[in-house]
Amino acid sequence: MFVAMEPSILKSKLYLYLTEFFAGISVMAVELGASRLLAPYFSSSQIVWTIIIGTIMIAMALGNLYGGKSADKDPSPDRLYKRLLIASVWIAAIPFLGRYLILGISAVVIFSVNEMYLIWAALFACLVIFVYPLFLLGTVTPSLVKYTVDSLEDNGSTVGRLNACNTIGSIIGTFLPTFVTIPAVGTAATFIIFSGVLLVLAVIYFISVRRSAVAVALSIILYLVSGILGLNARFAFWENDLTYEGESVYNYLQVSENDRIVALSTNVLFGVQSVYVKDPALNRTGYYYDYAMAAPMFAKAADTKKNPHIDVLVLGMGCGTYATQIERIFDDAAVRGVEIDEKITELSREYFELSDDVEVTTYDGRAYLKAVDEKYDVIMVDAYQDITIPFQMSSKEFFDLVSEHLNDNGVMVVNLNMRSDEDGNINEYLCDTIASVFPEVYTVDVYRNTNRELFAAKHSGVIDNEAVYEDGMGAILPEDFSAGLTRYDGGDHIFTDDCAPVELLGMRVIDSLIANEVAFYRDIYEQGGIEGLFNSLL
Repeated sequence: MFVAMEPSILKSKLYLYLTEFFAGISVMAVELGASRLLAPYFSSSQIVWTIIIGTIMIAMALGNLYGGKSADKDPSPDRLYKRLLIASVWIAAIPFLGRYLILGISAVVIFSVNEMYLIWAALFACLVIFVYPLFLLGTVTPSLVKYTVDSLEDNGSTVGRLNACNTIGSIIGTFLPTFVTIPAVGTAATFIIFSGVLLVLAVIYFISVRRSAVAVALSIILYLVSGILGLNARFAFWENDLTYEGESVYNYLQVSENDRIVALSTNVLFGVQSVYVKDPALNRTGYYYDYAMAAPMFAKAADTKKNPHIDVLVLGMGCGTYATQIERIFDDAAVRGVEIDEKITELSREYFELSDDVEVTTYDGRAYLKAVDEKYDVIMVDAYQDITIPFQMSSKEFFDLVSEHLNDNGVMVVNLNMRSDEDGNINEYLCDTIASVFPEVYTVDVYRNTNRELFAAKHSGVIDNEAVYEDGMGAILPEDFSAGLTRYDGGDHIFTDDCAPVELLGMRVIDSLIANEVAFYRDIYEQGGIEGLFNSLL
C-alpha cells in the first residue's frame, strides 16, 4: 500500500481517478486515430482493424504486467507520471513522424517478403508507431491500484471505481474522436488534443510536488514542436498542388486537378474514386465510367416501347462522375445517387459541378434499397474501393435486392476493381455470386487498367451488343468495348451474408498487383543492393 510520503495532490484520490479516466479516453482516441492514420495507406478493412486491435491489446497487456511489477518495486507516483510525459510526447509526434514511418516500413516490407505485403506492413507499422505509447498507458491501472488501495477492507470498491473511471473514459474516447474531433479538426489534431490531456495531467502533478522540472520543460517543448509539425503534416506529403485535402467521418479525402480533369481519391496509394471532365463536349472520361455507359444503352435498346426516359440509381455515388456523364449523353435521364459519406457529396457540388438535379441520399446502399420501392432501368454498383469492399454489398442477398429494384429490361452494372485472372480470385467470387441471381451476365476489361465492368440483366437478350451499335448509341463507347464484351458463365464461388471473406480475397489480389509493380525494382535490388536501387532512382 502506498501511504508514506503521499503527495498532497493525491490525498483525496480524486486526481488518481481523473488520471484513470483520461488514460481510458486517450487509449481509445489513439486506437481510433490509428485506424485513420493507416487507412489512407492500407485501407480501413476488417484486416487492418484486426491488426490495430490486436497490437493495442498486446501493448496494454504488457503494460499491465510491467505496471504492476513496477508499482510493487517502487510505489512512487513519480514513475507513473513520468511515463505519461513520455507517452504524451510520443503520441503528439505520431501525426508528423507516423506518415514517414509507414512509407519507410512499407518499402522495407515490399523488398523483404513475397506475399501479404499490406498485412505485414500494417502490422509492423502498428508495432513501431503505437505499441510503446500504449504500453506506457497500460501501466496506469495497476499503478493506480497500488496508490489508491489503503486497506483490504475497501480494496474491492476502490478497484471498482478505478475500472469504472477507465471504462467511462474509454466510452467517451470511442465516440468523441469519431463524431467530433476527427471530422471537425482532423486526425493530426485528434492525436495532439488527447496527448495534450496526458501532458497536462503529468505537468500538474510534477508542479504540485516540485520535482522533475527539466523533464517537464523538455516534454512541453517536444510536445509543442511535434504539435506544430503534426498539424502541418499531410497524408500525401509528396503532393504539393492538391486542390483540397481533408477528412470526413468515413474517409481521408483529396481533390486534385489539372487543365482537363478534377479527381477525388480516398487513398494516397490506390487509385481514383471520381473524375470530372471539365470540357462538357467530351463524352469520355478515360476511366471505367466510359465502359459502364453501356448499361443505359442496353436498357434503352431492349425497351420495345422506346421510352426515351431512363431512371438510373448509383450506389456509391462518389462525386458523381457516372451521373454527370449520363446527363451529358442522355437528355431524358433521371439520376439518383446514394453515398454514405456526406462530405463527398459536398465536394461533388463544390469541385465536380454535380448538377442540382441529381438527388443524393446519404445512406448505405443496401439499406437504401430495403427502404424504397422504386424500380430503375439502370443500377450502378460502384461501392468497391481497393480492398475496402463492403461485404453486405457483395453477397447473393444483396444482388437479389438489386434485381428486385430493376425494371424488366433493366441492367445492373458493377465496377469490379483489382482485376485478376487467378483461380478463386475475388472478382470470380463476385461474378459467380451475381450469376447465381441474374441469368445474363457479361464482363469487359478496362483497357490499361485493373478494373473490370460487369453487366447483368434479369432476362436473356437484354445485353445485346449488336443492338447498341445498330442504334448508333455505341459510337461513344471505348473502341475495344465491342470486342472485349464477353458472356460470363457462373460457377460455385458464392458470397452470402453469412460468409463473404472479401478482405482476405482482396488482399491476395493486392499482393499480386504490388508484386508486379515492384518486380523491376526488386530485380535491381537483388543484383545491385541498396546502392544499385538508389542509382536507378536518380
